[in-house]
Amino acid sequence: MFITEAFAQAPGAAPSAFGSGLEMLFLFAPLMVVWYFFLIRPQRAQQKKRAETLANIRRGDQVVLGGGITGKVSKVVDDNELEVEIADGVKIRAMRAYIAEVRVKGEPVKADTAAKA
Repeated sequence: MFITEAFAQAPGAAPSAFGSGLEMLFLFAPLMVVWYFFLIRPQRAQQKKRAETLANIRRGDQVVLGGGITGKVSKVVDDNELEVEIADGVKIRAMRAYIAEVRVKGEPVKADTAAKA
């Protein structure tokens, strides 16, 4: 009474669990858009901001190196290296890529006082 009979289906007549490829596209396209706006786009903006911060490091900036050492930039050697004073009279050379954080921005060098000297 309460049990219904189950009949076997013909081969090839079973409905697909996911449907056609077009239905799959309609399912995954919105997911990819959401993925882009929530993950990829903010990450690119963060990378761009970090690259800009590293490119704008100047003499006098207080920085934190990758290992947690703090110091003051005493000289910008080239595009890739900085000279950082970590204690009185102790200077090390550090790669820009290993600067973890720029804490305090130093005063920019004034062009008119540099030109007069």
